[in-house]
Amino acid sequence: MLVGSMGPTKQKAARLVVDLASTAGASEFIEVENAHVSGVSVITGGHGLRRFLADLSGDSEGKVTIPTTLNSAGCDHQKMDEMDIDYPDFLEQQFEIVHAYSELGIDAILSCTPYDRGIEADEGFGSWAESNAVCFSNSYTSLVTNRESGLSALATALTGWAPRWGLHLRENRVPNILVRVECAMTDSTDWSILGDWIGKQIRPEWDLPWGPMPRITGLPEWTSFEMRKALTSAAANYGCPLLWADGHTADAPVVERYQGELTFTEDDLSERYRELSPQGQVDLVVIGCPQASVGEARTAAAAVRARMELGEVIPDQRLWVFMSGHNHDLISADGTLDVLEEAGSLVLRDTCPEVTPYNRSRYNHLLTNSLKAEHYLTSGLNRMPTSVAPIEQCVAHAFDPTLVAGERPVLDSEAAKPIPSAKTQRRGEYEDSGSGIPSQSEWAVSGKALVTDVPITYLGYVNSDTGFIEEPGHPLDGHSIEGTVLIYPKGSGSTVAPFVLMGLIYTGKGPIAIVNRDVCPLTLPAASLLKVPYAHGFGSDPTMEVNTGDDVEISLSGGVTTLRVVRRAGEV
Repeated sequence: MLVGSMGPTKQKAARLVVDLASTAGASEFIEVENAHVSGVSVITGGHGLRRFLADLSGDSEGKVTIPTTLNSAGCDHQKMDEMDIDYPDFLEQQFEIVHAYSELGIDAILSCTPYDRGIEADEGFGSWAESNAVCFSNSYTSLVTNRESGLSALATALTGWAPRWGLHLRENRVPNILVRVECAMTDSTDWSILGDWIGKQIRPEWDLPWGPMPRITGLPEWTSFEMRKALTSAAANYGCPLLWADGHTADAPVVERYQGELTFTEDDLSERYRELSPQGQVDLVVIGCPQASVGEARTAAAAVRARMELGEVIPDQRLWVFMSGHNHDLISADGTLDVLEEAGSLVLRDTCPEVTPYNRSRYNHLLTNSLKAEHYLTSGLNRMPTSVAPIEQCVAHAFDPTLVAGERPVLDSEAAKPIPSAKTQRRGEYEDSGSGIPSQSEWAVSGKALVTDVPITYLGYVNSDTGFIEEPGHPLDGHSIEGTVLIYPKGSGSTVAPFVLMGLIYTGKGPIAIVNRDVCPLTLPAASLLKVPYAHGFGSDPTMEVNTGDDVEISLSGGVTTLRVVRRAGEV
């Protein structure tokens, strides 16, 4: 495959797999049994995804070699009028993307919950690129998968091989944070809040090379599928690929010490509910992020039925329930769908709240039951004020628009809490050596450094058109990555990140070189495929040693990269 005897598509995929293996320090490859590819919606993958898929077209040998499924799309193509999407040519572009994936032999299930479709429990090695699915499956099933990007999962799907690294190795599957829960956790939204709260406590000085992997104690003895799903999907907001919950998962391996120990109390839970409660008029209620289970749909239907018996209906289809095709078929068969639709709900299949472009002339404040939805809806992806409440309260707001009076809330970047950073300004000389990647043999770049010790979340927090970082509280909020030597620990957030970065590189809005402190499958694929100089594995931490604004020179020769500060920012 590397020499091109199986066509250009598999050659690109093989190069990426080898680059990932080199970066990870893997000593061997493993055969992978199945893959799940992310990056489907028009607003997530964007023009970078569309151009990349177009580049792969026309190769008759460019087909996946293992069973591969596809993530959720940005719309229900049968209900475009009801969704009232205000985005030029959205359906045509969405069809183009799904068709291109199907031409590669991928099963377009259009679901972000591949673990919830009535198949036997997953096991063996997978290559999954949907953050909530990675965390759920690693935590509750026998499937072993790294937190892949959409591109690395696609490369493995095309070749059948992946580097053996990261979470494939038992010694890396160990908890690094201890979380004690000291409150009742009776609703699935409580569990969603807990997962997100853990991520918000992460400190930059903690050593979390594979992401936060908490061991959680003190949870109730009984738990539902929906609670477990809510916990892992929200924890995945901050890069968590695996967690242990005493009594609900396999026993956590014993460790000598944790990077941090946290306690989640009733006050913490109540405070988050207060912060997340709607403070102004709610325009639309969305349930199903990740896509709703049958249990979540039935909970919503039960709440709906109680109001219908009083003669009430939902005005203006103010309740949208998002589901996979598989679960949509199940609730259609058992009557749940009829209850929801008769009450005035819009039940959508094949899509998810966070990847849908909303008509902002109608919808400017959403209410949901999911911290995963809140995390991405409030980001630059949709940049919409989003409140959170349990499903029953969400349904009440759908029926009664007057439950909260007053002006819709406005996202205020000035009020955002600063994301913790340990970075200080450095003086004096600096030079260090590191590694490159096999697909790049020799290069030399000089330019201004843009540096942070806080991970960068490309999807939703880096403007896909301008290249500006738009994450309130982030040390680089308001900075453009265009034309910089970009130095940061790793990528975080959505596994669609490489497509955003690729889109910026295609249009000349990306960096001229990238330096990562940690192994980063969310960043490397874009650099590998589009030949952007990439370096990693330095002896010291370049995110701490280099300042934003420093003039730097970086080069690759003989497999060794050299990074040197020519002049410190502010020096004459």
